[in-house]
Amino acid sequence: MKKKISVLVAEMEEVLTNNILPYWMNKMVDEVNGGFYGRITGTEELIPEAEKGAILNARILWTYSAAYRLLHRDEYLHMATRAKRTIIDSFYDKEFGGIYWSLDYKGNPLDSKKQIYAIGFAIYGLSEYYRATLDTEGFTYAIHLFESIEKYSFDTNKNGYCEALTREWAEMADMRLSDKDANERKTMNTHLHILEPYTNLYRVWKDERLEQQLRNLIYLFTDKILDKDTHHLQLFFNDDWENKYNIISCGHDIEASWLIHEAALELGDKALLATVEPLVQQIARAATEGFTPGAGMIYERNLDNAHLDADRHWWVQAETVVGYLNIYQHFGDEEALSKAVDCWTFIKSHLIDRENGEWYWSIRADGTVNREDDKAGFWKCPYHNGRMCLEVMERFKE
Repeated sequence: MKKKISVLVAEMEEVLTNNILPYWMNKMVDEVNGGFYGRITGTEELIPEAEKGAILNARILWTYSAAYRLLHRDEYLHMATRAKRTIIDSFYDKEFGGIYWSLDYKGNPLDSKKQIYAIGFAIYGLSEYYRATLDTEGFTYAIHLFESIEKYSFDTNKNGYCEALTREWAEMADMRLSDKDANERKTMNTHLHILEPYTNLYRVWKDERLEQQLRNLIYLFTDKILDKDTHHLQLFFNDDWENKYNIISCGHDIEASWLIHEAALELGDKALLATVEPLVQQIARAATEGFTPGAGMIYERNLDNAHLDADRHWWVQAETVVGYLNIYQHFGDEEALSKAVDCWTFIKSHLIDRENGEWYWSIRADGTVNREDDKAGFWKCPYHNGRMCLEVMERFKE
């Protein structure tokens, strides 16, 4: 086992430093209009006038901050600082607070709505930059964004967080995160990606209200979002936490299994861990329904219309590796380790673009490479695969 993990750590560091991080440093820095370009297509065509998304920029900030924190390379700090300046100087709404959803290619606000998911990622990136550098400016902005989420998005009557608001924090009709999502007021995905930055912010800011809300988020997952019969996560809810969609998202299940556990571990409450840890293992076990040895983890299954999306998306495979390694690390489950290694073998053989750098969006169900979706863009960022490498390195390097 030690040898298997040692090889895994070495391979992760090699892919991170030679495949993932150089791609964004060499191809996505916009020297003309500042910040980073908005898109490179699946066929490696740079689109210099593409819309610039908040999620992409916040995830670049997180990835290079974390890479600098672990590896102490100046080029990673340079990228992280560039991303921090872009978030604070261009994406942060100086008048109303919060983060714009997107900018035009010149860096002007394009879509000014306040998608809470994107604000969460800005907190995630800024808090990680503080962890890496002790930069008080980024830390201060992270707290401002936390306050905005709590003031405008948190439902004090029925609990949880709404999806999106207008620039001025008013209600809006279309709250969807993307065209693939149902237009519901509360979603698993946004709650997961509030849990994630709140955990990271709590690492550096032991604020009592933050602790309370982080604990509340964990209980929202265990009491509202988790299907107690199947141990899959439910995805879309109305204001009263009623789920009307029977969709299994394998990637979100396995990702949530370790992010929920991470949050509980960070709080350090033994009673909470006693509640959470059996559920974490059950969620990871439920996700296994989508896992095939030698072929990775499928995307999702819609039980209402029997539609199966069996594509192997890059981010799902990355989260599968981390999720199963978390089960092995904390619970000694060697079968989970075998699944993580198996999925990593699939990634190495099929998803990593050895010629151009970075990873393909997905491998289709028929085994062909998906070159229609972006190589870099609004949703295709260095965060899932970069974080996978960093998590393995940090957890097991010793």
